[in-house]
Amino acid sequence: MKKIALALAAALAFGTAANAAPVKVGIAAEPYPPFASPDAAGNWTGWEVDIINAVCKAAEMECKITPVAWEGIIPSLTGGQIDAIMASMSITAEREKVIDFSDKYYNTPTVIVAAKGSGLKPTPESLKGKIIGVQVSTIHEAYVKAHFPESELKTYQTTDEGFQDLAAGRIDASQADSIAIDAFMATDAGKACCEVIGAVADDPAILGAGVGVGLRKGDTALKDKFNAAIKKIREDGTYDEITKKYFSSSIYGN
Repeated sequence: MKKIALALAAALAFGTAANAAPVKVGIAAEPYPPFASPDAAGNWTGWEVDIINAVCKAAEMECKITPVAWEGIIPSLTGGQIDAIMASMSITAEREKVIDFSDKYYNTPTVIVAAKGSGLKPTPESLKGKIIGVQVSTIHEAYVKAHFPESELKTYQTTDEGFQDLAAGRIDASQADSIAIDAFMATDAGKACCEVIGAVADDPAILGAGVGVGLRKGDTALKDKFNAAIKKIREDGTYDEITKKYFSSSIYGN
């Protein structure tokens, strides 16, 4: 009887684990290369996608990558449609009023790009009266509003749309994460039209303390799993191995 009871308990435990719902990891539905973008078959690829897969493997979690429109990604988390956000979302005090974050998993500078030979600098004085393009509902939108009040702000659904307008001469500058701008500058359009004019002045209150996994308030069990998994892939070399596929240097930050 004891053996039967143990076998039954093991079967029940296996059934529970097997039937556990996958963790829905939300990514922005808008392409953001080289972090996340769909290939010709519709499969999502990129540095952040690889990191999601590595973190979930390290945490022994079954995860389902779930694209969500950027503007609705936090409501989708708080409303239970997804369980976590891994979409290059910066850890900021404003967002922490609504959601929790894991430890950071990368941190890169914020820079501004403008037309070649413009003579512009990443300062309020130099960009006074100029049109600055940013992706809507991002730290870059908040930063331009706060630090470039005498510039004209133009928002886009994706960073690439802003870059296209910059290349076409419809705006004067674009602000974004340095990696996104590096990717644009590697294109023929970027090489032909533009140059990075420098990093913006630091503002941790707006720009945050790096990028982390967004989680529902109080979901400490899942937060602990993500933190342990991020630490594990950093220590065992997986993080660096993935990063080398996409970047020439570390993007973890200090």
